[in-house]
Amino acid sequence: MKRGDVTELAATCGLGAWTAFGVLTMFVVGYDGLPMSVDDTLLNWSVGHRPDVAVAFARAVTATGTGLVPYALTMLAGVIAGHTWRQRVPAIVFCVACLGTGQALRQVLLEVVGRVRPPRIDWETHASGWAFPSGHTTTSALTAGLLVIAVLLRSPRGGAPLALVIGGWGALVGLTRVYLGVHWFTDVVGGWLFALGWLGLCVGAAACWTPERLIVRSDGHGTVKGEEHAPDDPDRRGRSRPA
Repeated sequence: MKRGDVTELAATCGLGAWTAFGVLTMFVVGYDGLPMSVDDTLLNWSVGHRPDVAVAFARAVTATGTGLVPYALTMLAGVIAGHTWRQRVPAIVFCVACLGTGQALRQVLLEVVGRVRPPRIDWETHASGWAFPSGHTTTSALTAGLLVIAVLLRSPRGGAPLALVIGGWGALVGLTRVYLGVHWFTDVVGGWLFALGWLGLCVGAAACWTPERLIVRSDGHGTVKGEEHAPDDPDRRGRSRPA
């Protein structure tokens, strides 16, 4: 995929997600932070379906959406994306910066909206602060998005199954927040939309500003543009000028 195509696709996805996020935020603010019908329905279902095994599993999954795990996976995304360390170092810096700045911006929005969480009596795990958009959801979605991009960048054809698993993990972390009673479902949707919008902006900017020589080709071989013909190219060896 060419630089212009990547920039256009990322910008389109980001703009669409930001628009949807803005609309959802207006609804949340318009409701004075009160839950919508889908929020109440899913919370009530969760409270009524909590066997011990499912709760333990949900707690384990939700724990991977915060702390060191997302940053470790984000750094791994940078390592996967680059073919050489000359590519990997800036890729790691970009991925960590994307996640860190996204978390900081989400925190600002969290304070501005100031939505209250579900009743504490329904909680099955620790939580603090305001509810919208969900922090675990945003963090895991950004992390999963960066990993999916890295996997598909290095293996456009064979990486699809792994990308689906990674995407499933990112989605599952968000859903556990609803199941454990610490977020409304619209908090989780807001986290997904925010993450997609921020990821689109970051990827679009990176595709636009990254030097051409550091861009990895999407041919599954990770070849750097301009290096297709190495000095020891067998087609070059043995060539001699005609007498």
